Amino acid sequence: MKVAIVGGGGLVGSCAGFALQAGKIVREIVLLDVNQDLAEGQALDILHGAALMADQTVRAGTNDDYKTADCIVITAGLRRKPDESRLDLINRNVALFRTILADMKKAGLKKDALVFVVSNPVDVLTYLAIKELGLPATQVLGLGTVLDTVRLRSLLAARLNVPPMQVSAVILGEHGDSMVPVWSAAQVAGLPLEKWPGASSAMIAEVEKRTRGSGAEVIKKKGGAGFAVGVSIADVVHSIALDQRRVLPVSTLQNGCYDLQDVAISVPTIVGRKGILGHVEVDLWPKERVALQHSGVVLRETIDKVLKG
Repeated sequence: MKVAIVGGGGLVGSCAGFALQAGKIVREIVLLDVNQDLAEGQALDILHGAALMADQTVRAGTNDDYKTADCIVITAGLRRKPDESRLDLINRNVALFRTILADMKKAGLKKDALVFVVSNPVDVLTYLAIKELGLPATQVLGLGTVLDTVRLRSLLAARLNVPPMQVSAVILGEHGDSMVPVWSAAQVAGLPLEKWPGASSAMIAEVEKRTRGSGAEVIKKKGGAGFAVGVSIADVVHSIALDQRRVLPVSTLQNGCYDLQDVAISVPTIVGRKGILGHVEVDLWPKERVALQHSGVVLRETIDKVLKG
């Protein structure tokens, strides 16, 4: 599989490239960036470790690579300026994203190409890509709440002092303030979280609060997230490359699941080589279902302001 990473010269894109190299699954990794020297430098740095990592092709690319890419990962985005409103930042990122989409359409895409949106606001931009690229909605997905879910599991494991990979929990909804942690399904080693030694409503609230603020915490302390988002991206790409058909909380177009309509948002989604293979709707606590539907309303309002205003 050939994976092209747009914004590959930046922190998120380069970390995704390295995570894909470490995964040793995809055949070709191509980094694209408006700063060609930066893309070439990142690709070269990754390539230098190839002899210890995997037999892959790693290089900087151009828009011509859109034509032959199996999966295009879009990580390019702008950072918030001092005193800039959230809506102003969204508008600037939408403008940049539309430029990228125009370049992709001009170059031409493979009929079965998948477009994987990581740039924020990820749910809004995923919706935009679905509407403007002309691809079937099943071939466009966003990172959604995958990173939020990984953060929740990791922080919960640290708080309980248990192996992180034995923690099972998921966040649905918007990648943003209205995200919905699904505590009704949380487990440790296959056992209910609510019955685990040390678990309490206070502890759960503490972990949820820190998870919600994780992005801001990382930005404040090191300037931006890189490693965790990189491995989260690779996890989704690997599910595609290996046709694993895993259930992941990626952002996809909804028209009925949990009564969500005409919005890209994260629900349990089956991901494989052809993209989105289906959605899984399980019973949630009533308050979780209400919160998920509210998250859909929040995103619908943002889409209306930004894309139709």
